[in-house]
Amino acid sequence: MSDTSLRVVWVYPDLLSTYGDQGNALVVQRRAEQRGLAVHRTDIRSDQQVPTSADIYLIGGGEDRPQRLAAERLLRDGGLARAVDNGAIIFSVCAGYQILGREFVNDLGEPQQGLGLLDVVSTRGEAERCVGDVLADIDPDLGLPELTGFENHQGVTRVGPGARPLARVRLGKGNGTGDGTEGAWNDTVFGTYMHGPVLARNPQIADHLIKLALDVNALPPVNDQWYEALRKERISAALQPA
Repeated sequence: MSDTSLRVVWVYPDLLSTYGDQGNALVVQRRAEQRGLAVHRTDIRSDQQVPTSADIYLIGGGEDRPQRLAAERLLRDGGLARAVDNGAIIFSVCAGYQILGREFVNDLGEPQQGLGLLDVVSTRGEAERCVGDVLADIDPDLGLPELTGFENHQGVTRVGPGARPLARVRLGKGNGTGDGTEGAWNDTVFGTYMHGPVLARNPQIADHLIKLALDVNALPPVNDQWYEALRKERISAALQPA
């Protein structure tokens, strides 16, 4: 696969990069390079135009005001929507996940228009904040092992008919709706509340994004010893009595 290249964009690291989420970009880059792929990674700040011809776009979490600013600028820019029209893959976390939806509540307590790339609507929960480890079963159609991650949010996200839950929680709150859902996905657009960074805990998801970008059914195997050790440690810790 050495003659193949992958274009990866980390979106707005100056606004959306909490809880180590930038590690997701590092994991995608590393997993691709281990397969002999040339990776061209670009970090696009909020004062720059989002390119429309990349393969994979990664968006992290952020505080309430930076989230509002990011949503406003991404709407004006329009690059992410055009990239999806071009067949790009987007993987988003927490605030980034809400931004990809149709609407969320901003730091002013007002409804804020999202990008509409996922059929989800997010509000602010009145109950206790969702904090802690999460274990969840990923949608079987994706063919991926259980999801492990860390959530820290007040959001409540409802998945509409135009999307599907990314996973069903066995431990944790996920979307915060009480229906057991976590995250959402539709075709090449994915959203989750999981930090960790989540792709370090779940490298098979990173591989899935790469396979979608390359339009292949399988990738050459790599040494997963470090990743599996991390997964086992975090899953074991999550299952320990409080």
